[in-house]
Amino acid sequence: MDLREELPSDRQAVRDVHLQAFGDHGPVVADLVETLRDTITPEDGLSLVAEQDGQVVGHVMVSRGLLDAPRRLVEVQVLSPLAVQPGLQTRGIGSALVRHALGILAERAVPLVFLEGDPGYYPRFGFAPGAGLGFRKPSLRIPDAAFQAIRLPAYEPWMTGTLVYAEPFWRHDAVGLRAPTRRGDGTVVP
Repeated sequence: MDLREELPSDRQAVRDVHLQAFGDHGPVVADLVETLRDTITPEDGLSLVAEQDGQVVGHVMVSRGLLDAPRRLVEVQVLSPLAVQPGLQTRGIGSALVRHALGILAERAVPLVFLEGDPGYYPRFGFAPGAGLGFRKPSLRIPDAAFQAIRLPAYEPWMTGTLVYAEPFWRHDAVGLRAPTRRGDGTVVP
């Protein structure tokens, strides 16, 4: 397996991975990736793929966010989304992508990385519940245990406060969980 930066020729394959990995929520996530891709620069953010036998089988995106700290705004990164083709999950592909991304971010002197994710998965990389580290989540719809952060070597103790997501997360309504709604006949509408 090779880990590398996403190339323009990978766009459709990356979209397909997210559509497959996220099921009904796949179109929202895939559209978010399309929008966030335009915010990634060589110095800020990441879009990494895992390639196996010439096929893109996993993807992770890291984009700019802000921490509204008492002293000043702090540029941070948000790891979202992470996807691996369903048939290849639990084989270490997602873990390799996260570890590779965190290594690059530490080299770039990024102080903090945030995410919304499974509290049973991300602690293996050093992520911990954000509230316990002095951070406030950007939306009440984010479950407390899902709001996680990792402090990298550039972190300083005064860096506490509220995470502010980049605008595309709000535009695509990709923050937190929405309560399912029901039609008059009782059918759940995603």
